[in-house]
Amino acid sequence: MADKKAIVLLSGGLDSATCCAYARSMGFKIYALSFLYGQKGFYEISAAQKIAAQTGAVEHRILEIGLGEFGGSSLTTEAPVPTSEPVAEGIPSTYVPARNTIFLSYALAYAEVTGAFDIFIGTNSLDYSGYPDCRPEYLEAFEKMANLATRSGIEGHHLTIHSPLQNLNKAEIVRKGTELGVDFSLTCSCYQPTPDGKACGECESCRLRLRGFAGAGLTDPIEYIKK
Repeated sequence: MADKKAIVLLSGGLDSATCCAYARSMGFKIYALSFLYGQKGFYEISAAQKIAAQTGAVEHRILEIGLGEFGGSSLTTEAPVPTSEPVAEGIPSTYVPARNTIFLSYALAYAEVTGAFDIFIGTNSLDYSGYPDCRPEYLEAFEKMANLATRSGIEGHHLTIHSPLQNLNKAEIVRKGTELGVDFSLTCSCYQPTPDGKACGECESCRLRLRGFAGAGLTDPIEYIKK
């Protein structure tokens, strides 16, 4: 495993930090990939840098891409981020059109260049916001496409999309991250944090995160404007 490389999509949030630590625990060398895509929560990139450093990533690439040019999401436009209770059903306004497809495509290109055959993404199907590109059937379809569309796949080097948190709820993710030594004080999950990284405590992501820590019987170490 000493020479095994993994591309890890690292947003800077609780899930991606745990996913990154999981990949490291499997003996992979970490090549982290983060995106400035026009999101309101750009502080998460600072969090991602800290997590990559703590994880001992071989490399951490931060790419700037213009998803905000298309709009279509309250994360990339002036539309307000929902703060209503309970957590919304269906696909919320915070869904960014085709985001994971675009991110995974960049990760696929990065994997081919670095000689990695494993990509890790921190999606889950239980405590999540109903995004269609977080479902296991989507990831299975992308993996199939990746092995049809790349030189690595054609040459017989099977590329695998790993989603180790897929069947965990937020409390279980918090426990798993704690077990793996994740420093959650470095993470940022908020959709609209302040410039210095304080979480709003009201958006869907904050509420899911707080629920996860409460369910795990632990205290969330980050600072909130309002809990």
